[in-house]
Amino acid sequence: MEFDIKQIHRCTNTTDYTDIKINKNMTFKYENQKLSGGYNYIIGCDEVGRGSLAGPVVAAAVILPVESYKVHKVIKFKEIRDSKLLSAEKREELSEFIKKHSLWSIGVVSQSLIDKINIHNASLLAMKKAIDGLLCHPALDAGSSFIAIDGKFPIPNINHQQEAIIDGDNKVLSIAAASIIAKVYRDNLMRNLHQDYPVYNFAQHKGYGTEYHRAMISSYGLSPIHRLSFCRNLAV
Repeated sequence: MEFDIKQIHRCTNTTDYTDIKINKNMTFKYENQKLSGGYNYIIGCDEVGRGSLAGPVVAAAVILPVESYKVHKVIKFKEIRDSKLLSAEKREELSEFIKKHSLWSIGVVSQSLIDKINIHNASLLAMKKAIDGLLCHPALDAGSSFIAIDGKFPIPNINHQQEAIIDGDNKVLSIAAASIIAKVYRDNLMRNLHQDYPVYNFAQHKGYGTEYHRAMISSYGLSPIHRLSFCRNLAV
């Protein structure tokens, strides 16, 4: 990584950053408010794949270099937003940019575990895995972290202050960045799984319940990567 995590520290003067608009909903304001409140690191977290019929649920956790980027370096950050609002090509481009200029971690929960603990718990677990992985990064100095999560529910068993934000990937830059990394990671994973199970065309729909995907399940049954709890009424 080309980003020095030590550049993230308590923000003492946010004037240069809080008014930089990322899009009509997001700015650096949320992160800087938390930094000004005494936190050392602001972690954005989001997951993807909740509604898919196959494959894992994937989460990402991201610490953006809020203070280290002057205005002339912020241009690329202006393009960051909820991954669902971006083309596949733009997501790939921004994912590489974010990973290069931030600290990040991925958490994955398999389809078999989703079937055992349900998708709600699996999504929270994937986010916890991503956050735990990020907090273990050797570049992090001792200090307090604040976690911003997309959704309605806090993550259990996290010993840090956190806030669950409905539609957070449209409101908080760090969460939007996490949504992009998680989406690109999972999409690539599903493309790889397509090679093992080409009949379902996972490369196209990434496991979601398209008409074609449902028809293939009806014709060929379930693969080992399908979520049984999601597909009980679809298989032959």
